[in-house]
Amino acid sequence: MFLWKAGPTLGLLMGLMVPIAMGQGPPTTAPIDKGDQVGPDPRIVALLGPIREKHELPALGAAIVTGDRLIGVGVVGVRRLGDPTRATHRDTFHIGSCTKAMTATLLALLVRDGKLTWETTLEDALPDLARTMDPAYRRVTIEQLLAQRSGFSAESAARDLSILQMHALPGTNREKRGAYLKRILGEPPDVPVGQRFVYSNRNYVAAGAIAEKVSGQEWESLITTRLFRPLKMGSAGFGAMGHGNRVDQPWQHLVKDGKVVPVGPGPRSDNPALMGPAGTVHVSLADWGKFAAAHLRGAAGKSGILPAEDFRRIQTPATGQTYAFGWGFADRPWGGGTVLTHAGSNTMNYAVIWLAPRRDFAVLVVTNQGGEEAEKACDEAASAMIGLHLGAAKG
Repeated sequence: MFLWKAGPTLGLLMGLMVPIAMGQGPPTTAPIDKGDQVGPDPRIVALLGPIREKHELPALGAAIVTGDRLIGVGVVGVRRLGDPTRATHRDTFHIGSCTKAMTATLLALLVRDGKLTWETTLEDALPDLARTMDPAYRRVTIEQLLAQRSGFSAESAARDLSILQMHALPGTNREKRGAYLKRILGEPPDVPVGQRFVYSNRNYVAAGAIAEKVSGQEWESLITTRLFRPLKMGSAGFGAMGHGNRVDQPWQHLVKDGKVVPVGPGPRSDNPALMGPAGTVHVSLADWGKFAAAHLRGAAGKSGILPAEDFRRIQTPATGQTYAFGWGFADRPWGGGTVLTHAGSNTMNYAVIWLAPRRDFAVLVVTNQGGEEAEKACDEAASAMIGLHLGAAKG
């Protein structure tokens, strides 16, 4: 399951901050496009260590970025429980549904290209499926998909297609997405179209399939060429991290019957690949920070991979809504007002991101374990990173 939540349950919700680690020296910053060359920040490492130990996680990592700099990054713990190999700040971590903001940004690039508009309907974007889709879906717009207001069921599995069967669909990822989309569009909406928020991975799979239709490229290739490469996110990939039985990247960890079980990499050790646009990206913290920084620069009126006005468009929900374009929106005093956030998990990893555009910084936190303790630890770590950054800024 890929997750999004309106806000954390710990320090950030209450406006509290974890005490800042003192006496470790200033963080080592670097231009954002050179962030992957920076070593671990000792202050971040010092803050993360006790949090990881408290929640008994294999690894825990975090980064702080501004619109133009990586302020600091750190990772503590091991890649795999039972193996002594240490996790590093250059390792990649699965970010689950935090992928959604990337897919929405990709759609914005296609809108800028003139291949789509935000008002393009499913009927117009997918004419080959128009006759077989439930009539209620024909007028659903791309903007409604990305705001989770299409009427789709919250269930990722289709009525006649289980998760296991989704793994087994034949063909390329694009062909699998097409087969899946035909099934889910044939089901009636769960709620009236456009009237209610229902968080559903189906919305972002559909958006990815539309991107494939208008570009002629598979989503994985398209997002790599249009987003990852221009932002120099060289570590970004898809699915489980690592290769075979080697511990060359963090392994995922599943909590089952109260026990933490390492899960090795493989084609079925993530959600089905066709779900990619909804949440299968893995990436290093420094490279994920480059994506966050691009959004911060856009919010500050600076153009980049998109013109500033396009960034503002995909950072603004409709009146009365709190979710749009792969971001949840909330008011936080530490952020100076509205902040953007998302969390993600495939049940074997957990990640959360917070952007504070009005104060030009973002925090990103990852762990290679799923479950309640992972969520709590990431919230505590995010709070610690915010406290560290704001405390350093005052100093």
